Amino acid sequence: MSNLMDIQSQIEKLQKQASEIKAREFDKTVQDIRAKMQAFGITVKDLQPGKGRGGKIKGKAEVSARPLGDAAKKKSASAVAAKYRGPNGETWSGRGLTPRWLAALVAQGQTKEDFAIKS
Repeated sequence: MSNLMDIQSQIEKLQKQASEIKAREFDKTVQDIRAKMQAFGITVKDLQPGKGRGGKIKGKAEVSARPLGDAAKKKSASAVAAKYRGPNGETWSGRGLTPRWLAALVAQGQTKEDFAIKS
């Protein structure tokens, strides 16, 4: 069985490979999107919510920007300030699962308190 450091090393290698693939495929993807936008007559304005062609898609029911329901409002209203900041600007509120960047740093011998945001 691999130990934590081996797995973290594999994760780093895979993330690097993913970044390289993304960089290689970025231009092709942008060209594909532009070609489809041109073929369908889509503009950047059409991509913005509530703008463009009156919210209607040809042959489909009207798509509208509806006000947020109570559940969605509660979710956004409960945003919590960040309590931890990583070396690359990552943040974490201290709620939920520990993010990978912090877990990796703790595994290397640092403590969560090393990354606490001083108020």
